Amino acid sequence: MATYKVTLAKRAIKALEHISEPYYSELKKTIYALAVNPRPPGCKKLKGRTGYRVRVADYRVIYTVNDSILIIEVIDLGHRKDVYR
Repeated sequence: MATYKVTLAKRAIKALEHISEPYYSELKKTIYALAVNPRPPGCKKLKGRTGYRVRVADYRVIYTVNDSILIIEVIDLGHRKDVYR
């Protein structure tokens, strides 16, 4: 199975900088794990918006998958009350 390349949008990088431990480490592990399995158990396809989301405690990682060129782009991440706006 081929591995995907994971890229982060500027918005996702800024959001990640403001998250404290232990959530920071868990989010990082989850994002790196997407390279091996872009649709892990528990991920959901978003409605009304392109992409998928995966949960990490109270945080959500929003990303798109491009299977033809094996790229995952993390669009946004943040607390569940803020990330869907």
